[in-house]
Amino acid sequence: MAETGFKKWIITITVIMASLLELIDTTIVNVAIPHIQGNLGATLEDIAWVVTGYAVANVIILPMSGWLGGRFGRKNYFMASIVVFTIASFLCGNASTLNELVIFRILQGIAGGGLISTAQAILIETWPREQIGTATALFGLGAVVGPTVGPTIGGWITENYAWPWIFYVNIPVGALALFLTYTFVRETPKDAKKPIDWWGIALLAVAVGSLQTILEKGESEDWFAKTYIIVLTVMAVIGTILFIWRELSTDHPIVNFSIMRHRSFAVGMFTSFILGFGLYGSVFVFPVFCQNLLGFNAQQTGELLFPGGLCTIAMMPFIGKMLNKGVPAQFMATGGMFLFFVFTWMLSNSTLATGEKDVLVPLLVRGVGMALLFVPLTTLAMADLKGPEIGQGSGLNNMMRQLGGSFGIASLTTLIHVRQGFHRSNLITNINPYNPAFNERFNLLMHGFMAKGKSMIDATHMAYAAIEGTIIRQTLLLTYDDAYWVSGLIMLFSIPLLYLQPFKRLKAVADAH
Repeated sequence: MAETGFKKWIITITVIMASLLELIDTTIVNVAIPHIQGNLGATLEDIAWVVTGYAVANVIILPMSGWLGGRFGRKNYFMASIVVFTIASFLCGNASTLNELVIFRILQGIAGGGLISTAQAILIETWPREQIGTATALFGLGAVVGPTVGPTIGGWITENYAWPWIFYVNIPVGALALFLTYTFVRETPKDAKKPIDWWGIALLAVAVGSLQTILEKGESEDWFAKTYIIVLTVMAVIGTILFIWRELSTDHPIVNFSIMRHRSFAVGMFTSFILGFGLYGSVFVFPVFCQNLLGFNAQQTGELLFPGGLCTIAMMPFIGKMLNKGVPAQFMATGGMFLFFVFTWMLSNSTLATGEKDVLVPLLVRGVGMALLFVPLTTLAMADLKGPEIGQGSGLNNMMRQLGGSFGIASLTTLIHVRQGFHRSNLITNINPYNPAFNERFNLLMHGFMAKGKSMIDATHMAYAAIEGTIIRQTLLLTYDDAYWVSGLIMLFSIPLLYLQPFKRLKAVADAH
């Protein structure tokens, strides 16, 4: 039963506050990695497990969150997730060794997976069915803005205080969210008598955990050059097949695949994957592009992302109202995918002279596009679900978005690595004494250095070094242009998927329920 008045809004604020804890923590740590590495005396390879451990634990628990909410009661599970997340945050900030930090981040990821999906399920049940667009828009404020502003917040805290405070700031927010949840969120029925599908839990952990680890570590480990990546791949394939077979054959599944009978939800799983690819992939590529090529620092990069986040926030309520008035979600999502393509096209035309003002407009376009994508896509996927299906659907939908982000980051990282070698090979062919343009540039540089008092030998070495620097920068520029193009084209070619979902008015959906 939906809530009304003050109680509806206080529950909305509560669940958004709790979900923001998890969503910001997916990216807030990234900018603090060098500081943590130096403080704990860890190698770059080892410190990466601070991010990987969280992501793996998070994606394992997401599809289970609906079952856990049903077994223990959605309110109880939500409060337990807040408590564990808050305690784990304190322990992360207080960690004195890398092993401690990784273990506590895994614990934080387990609790975070329960926060995000349960928050969405509570929000959808709190609002009337005909206003599901508004509810989804409000949830989207955290889901889209959280990963975007995370690096900004993390960079500011790390520069002005110390890295443990990126974890300590969660404590007062978690305490307030716990109090409000206990006071205002309604209890839901428990189903604690059904037997636990331990085989399903084990197979889910093996399948999803192996896949997420492959995506997180594959590029840095040169993919299948390492034995453990091959082993994890086999485990992921076999685990996934056995898990699906187990869940379809047992009477009490951990993940209820019967909700896939809803065509909107089944197709929505794929569109959520594409959304995650675009959301997390673009947040990954843009900071690397700015810092490695344009010379921006972490704080400048975060500040550039912030206006786009504000643009998304401003658009969310408007989009929710449009959905409630009957504007087809497919049309709005189409506009979002097209705007995302425009964003990537604009950035793919960057040059070495590109400055902060040049990237601001594309980021604002991305902000509008993400708002047009998240709310309609999530609404389409969740509109036909009811009762316990909402929790199950929310978990699976969020898992697919998270996996889409992991696939996006992994594939774009690999693309950058491969295309960097390709473009360097092409550019280096122009460095030869038979190329008039090279000779002109080389002689200009050499004579310039000699005019500053350098010997001919030193001037020659310095001229070659200067040309090498130009090749490196041009190679990076062409490589990042490719990454933007691929991201945009994937989003553009995914538009037909939207029209596999049936057109429905939210009012009609509400009447059907």
